[in-house]
Amino acid sequence: MKMNPLKTFLTLIAISATALCASAQTAKIMVVDMARVYDSHYKTEEQNAKLRGDEQRAQEELEKLNAEGNVLVEQYKELSDQAKNPALSNEAKAKAEQDAQVKLEEIQRKQNEVQNFRVNTQRGLQQRIKNFRDILLEEISKIAVDLAKSRGATLLLDKSGPSLLGISNVLYADTGYDITDAVLAEVNKNRPAGSAAPAATTSATGEEPTVKFPGSK
Repeated sequence: MKMNPLKTFLTLIAISATALCASAQTAKIMVVDMARVYDSHYKTEEQNAKLRGDEQRAQEELEKLNAEGNVLVEQYKELSDQAKNPALSNEAKAKAEQDAQVKLEEIQRKQNEVQNFRVNTQRGLQQRIKNFRDILLEEISKIAVDLAKSRGATLLLDKSGPSLLGISNVLYADTGYDITDAVLAEVNKNRPAGSAAPAATTSATGEEPTVKFPGSK
């Protein structure tokens, strides 16, 4: 008995559609706001406190270097004025001019020192932030996935980040499928005694503290 090719094709489509519908009905999707969990994690607040302390110490060191540079500039001005003073002998003016040149070289070295300090400190801080963020997000992700699996989820989506179009990856989700609060409770269950809750939020996309020096760009 010959089978009608068109009928066979339509039958296969129907079977596939039925399988897809059955799969969709058994899927259980949950969502989590990873940025909110990261911002509200007690380790993030502890890290931000350390970074703010390091920023302050770096700022104080930079101000010290700038003050040393200002002293050199004043000394250079004095020597430069002496080199132009008509009341001095040619020998004294030549000596002052020579000393001014030496002082100018000191100023240039100090400027390089300040610039290197600024760049190295900023780079070091940014690397620390990145390393911390990568490690903590990996830790949070594992906890979120384990929690979602324990609740029977077959798919877990992060609703915090924007898509390529600049909008949320999740346009709508029933609050019953949002496990953000549960993940927050899990990650903060070991908060050390006396550790205050986060006073301010940052962003997992990189809005943590950064060192900013006068004149830096």
